[in-house]
Amino acid sequence: MDDPRLRALRPSGLEVRRVVGRPDLPDLLRTRDARPRLLPRLPSRPAATRRDTSGTPICRDCAGISRDFFYDRCGFEGLLLRGRLCERCTLADTLTRLLDDGTGRATPSLQPLVTALLEMDRPKSRLIWLRNPNVVRLLRDLATGSIPLTHDGLHQETPWRTVAHLRDLLMDSGVLPRVDRQIMLYQRWLTERLAVIEDPEHRRCLQHFATWHQMRRLRSKAEKGPLGRSQTSQAKQEITQAGVFLAWHTEKLATRRPAQTFLHWCMKTSRMPRLTLPPQVINQDQAPLHQHRRLAILRRTLNDDSLSLRARGAAALVLLYAQPVTRIVRLTVDDGGTVTVRLGDPPSPLPEPVADLVRAYVQSHQHLPYASNRSSQWLFPGRQPGQPMNPVSLQVHLRKIGVPPQRGRTSAIRQLVLQAPTPVIAEALGYHDKTATRLVTEAGGTWSRYAPGDHTQ
Repeated sequence: MDDPRLRALRPSGLEVRRVVGRPDLPDLLRTRDARPRLLPRLPSRPAATRRDTSGTPICRDCAGISRDFFYDRCGFEGLLLRGRLCERCTLADTLTRLLDDGTGRATPSLQPLVTALLEMDRPKSRLIWLRNPNVVRLLRDLATGSIPLTHDGLHQETPWRTVAHLRDLLMDSGVLPRVDRQIMLYQRWLTERLAVIEDPEHRRCLQHFATWHQMRRLRSKAEKGPLGRSQTSQAKQEITQAGVFLAWHTEKLATRRPAQTFLHWCMKTSRMPRLTLPPQVINQDQAPLHQHRRLAILRRTLNDDSLSLRARGAAALVLLYAQPVTRIVRLTVDDGGTVTVRLGDPPSPLPEPVADLVRAYVQSHQHLPYASNRSSQWLFPGRQPGQPMNPVSLQVHLRKIGVPPQRGRTSAIRQLVLQAPTPVIAEALGYHDKTATRLVTEAGGTWSRYAPGDHTQ
């Protein structure tokens, strides 16, 4: 069973086995501790099967292997799947079969989705995704019209995670109009939350609060830019606290901290008399980093090539421009010669060491391990199509390289407001005027009498 042509390619500890009764499959390489894997694999030119005794990769022809591994349809060479087709051709046939409108072709309304899926790298991941029975059901129902091809049509479907991913793909491919993802997820959560409230008066009150206060606020913010999870998480917390307060008010349960936002809305809409509410207690942040410590971390971040480019780029934005992680993940990439970051007005230029780091990181996007978001314009793309990276995940990456996001940001902004007038810093970095004024007071700044505006006139 040992082929002498493969002896020069096989390192010690490996043995070659053939699949009995399947002459169309290549030889299998097996180790004692590893599962068998097929030999050889891609790309379009003669595939490099193994390395010779000197460690140089050699192709099938140079190895003297006469077996044919070219695909019958597209002519590429690599791992043969069912029907001597490659993974991409198999994916195309699978999508056509699932989205068939009765003519043997994918329904025209879903053709952009087919094109987008076929253009993604790693088609094997899409084939694995299509093994999910819920995905198969949703695609077939969309193709036959059982599920309307609208946001409302998908809103009631389950499971919600599968539906959310499919909706992201449909929006990213242009099949559905783009709607803020966080708002859609919040609306779904709100429907489920209100359904478990037994008191109809409480449910109606919370529905009005969510519709006329929360949704209006969220939509207004979404018009300026995509929402983050923290904003919808705050809305969920407000609904939960309001429900607890209504239950306490009715049943006289143990005292709970009332929802300030909900109570202010009740007073504004004449649902309760006007009262003076105690101020909310805000937990103080941890002590900021010392200036020397912040600069030492920044210097190590810029010079240590063993750290990931993604974490180093994010750390530079935190330690230099005092940006929260929730804002960093919303930054997008635009083509241009000079590297600038638009946090406020005007855009802030990146110093050359940081600019080189950001350029290298942007160029590495094409090597992302997840294919669905590789063409995204987000500076920090996430795993979901068209969505940025989860800020919690980015915080984990920063802490792994020794960068405390909150303390580092606080140290940076306090140093910046000591070096320039507060209105200038606030406008350039996207800070609110009151926040910047409070920070300069805490830092002992001397720009309190600086008048904002154009001083060149």
